[in-house]
Amino acid sequence: MSIPTQMSLVGFIASPPELHFTKAGDECCRMRVGIEQWRKEVDGSFTKLDPTFHDMVAFESTARETYARFRKGDSFVATGYVHEYEVDGRERSVIKEEFVARKIGHNVNKTDYSVQRGRHAAERSLSSVPQLPAVGLWSGAVVSEAPQVLCRSYTGCGSLLRVA
Repeated sequence: MSIPTQMSLVGFIASPPELHFTKAGDECCRMRVGIEQWRKEVDGSFTKLDPTFHDMVAFESTARETYARFRKGDSFVATGYVHEYEVDGRERSVIKEEFVARKIGHNVNKTDYSVQRGRHAAERSLSSVPQLPAVGLWSGAVVSEAPQVLCRSYTGCGSLLRVA
């Protein structure tokens, strides 16, 4: 069985993300992205070239999260596909393309961040578990102390990414 793969795009946000709505009322986030370009030289070294710039779009929940979490200059990794469309020009129609991001995240190689596990983990405080009377038998020995246990009420799953 082969590993399922998808097209990906690695770059940086070149313009502030803009949140729009489709005719059906769904969220649509549009932005310009830059892709770094490198040329391998004969001696094996690499020369950095000017970046290329492209349109990127995300829809629905990906649009909401992209708009909320990304700023101009952020490095990203996105999976999705290239969408080609035709635009009427003055003299003739022009074929344009945009990358449609199905999933997007910050590039871990270029972004300092910390992950907080669980939705809204930062808003929940640790609370003590009520202590029971500390008397019990275990293997013939009397246990007189129950360990102090801290727990966190856990009502959701997912993770919250906080970028520094």
